[in-house]
Formats: sequence, structure tokens, C-alpha cells
Amino acid sequence: MTYDIMFLRVLPGRTFDETLEEISSTLTVEQRADWDRLLQRISREVGPVTTEEFPYSLTLWRDGPGGHLQLDYDGDSANIDIPYRYPDSEALPITAEAYRIGRMIEEECGLEGYDHEVEQPVRTGDIDVAAARLGGIARWAQETLT
Repeated sequence: MTYDIMFLRVLPGRTFDETLEEISSTLTVEQRADWDRLLQRISREVGPVTTEEFPYSLTLWRDGPGGHLQLDYDGDSANIDIPYRYPDSEALPITAEAYRIGRMIEEECGLEGYDHEVEQPVRTGDIDVAAARLGGIARWAQETLT
């Protein structure tokens, strides 16, 4: 869980909440259709998901046998987050699922994915390399921080 503080350029003549409502409603009909198509595809090809709509993004949570991930989408960008709780080889299933979903995002929403942790594009990236990075950091965190 994170403690989030939001920053936003308040539109002239509007309150913070009015600005937040206005910018959150800027999802185009096409972007909303992309999201709906993506949800259907992930549910069909990967498994059940939970979704919620926030003022600033649409969010999906996937809790499957491979682990947990979160996808945030705002129409012009998306982000997949995986918690650092999968040490070593335990990281491979959730990383593979994240890359699979990432490729669906690219296909359904027209966005391009890049994994900055290992400096590789999602479309052609090596899942084993990404899983090794996630698993190594998780192992380090468990050994060092607990």
C-alpha cells in the first residue's frame, strides 16, 4: 500500500476537485472502448480481474496463481506495478503474466511498452531477464529489510 499525494495544475477559475473531475473526464470514446476491449481480453485470456474507476485513472488488479499486479490506465498512458514479494524463481510467473498483459495493452490500446528496470521493450523483451531482476530485488529486500 502506498501513501499518495496528488499534484495537479489547477485550471484557471476552477477548484482542485473541479479540475480533477474535468481532466479525468477527458478519456475519449475511443480510449474507453480500448479499455473495455482490453478488460474483456485479459479476463478471457489470462483470468478474472477486479477493476475500479478513479478520478485520475482506470485501474485493474489481477490476483492469480502467478501473483498480484496492478494496471493503471488514463487513456494516453498505462503502468503495470508488481510488488517486490516474489523472490528468485517465484518472480517468473507474475513477470510472464505482466508481459503478456503488456503486449495486450500494446495491441488493444496502441501504446508502446518499455521495461525500464531491464532496459527493454515489452514487445520483444526477454521475460527471463525481467523475472531475474524482479526476483533478485525481492530476495534482497526479504534478506535485508526483514
